[in-house]
Amino acid sequence: VPGQRLSEASLSEALEISRNTLREVFRILTKEGLLVHEPNKGVSVAVPSMASIIDIYRVRRMIECQALAQAYPMHPARALMREAVDAALRHRDAEDWSGVGTANMAFHKAIVELADSERLNEMFSHLLAELRLVFGLLRDPHFLHAPYVNMNQRILQLFEEGQPAQAAQALNDYLVHSERIILAAYARRLAETGNKGL
Repeated sequence: VPGQRLSEASLSEALEISRNTLREVFRILTKEGLLVHEPNKGVSVAVPSMASIIDIYRVRRMIECQALAQAYPMHPARALMREAVDAALRHRDAEDWSGVGTANMAFHKAIVELADSERLNEMFSHLLAELRLVFGLLRDPHFLHAPYVNMNQRILQLFEEGQPAQAAQALNDYLVHSERIILAAYARRLAETGNKGL
């Protein structure tokens, strides 16, 4: 979880990898902003700030809304969007909210794939990894993911009906709503912990 210290010895043993390999993993994940290395304290999972959450959503709106608005209607990623929506519905029926969250991430990755850019796909994967830290911090997958199943379904419906501009506008509204919900939950969590770290 965000803020958790990582023990090199126990992780090396649990993952059955050498400490040198683990140090390289730590180095890469630190560079990607997912871990933090502090001298004399070791390595811990990064704790997202409110500023980083706002920035994540700013970038998401720029990438996802443009990808959707300018997409070719018969793009193969449309099938991936449909698979993700169907998976989210199944997980919701089973009240598997973490599964809903995973399906939601797959839906948004599929939207970015509409842009046909490997660079964007890679960057967006890093962005989603940071977003997972935020979700892990808030620890309420039902609250975080339940409202968006129907919204994803509606966005997909607009896109499949040949209305990419309307789908992109619906997605923009969705992302604004999601950002506000997450920032409010984050602020409550800060208040609960007395701003002494989450």
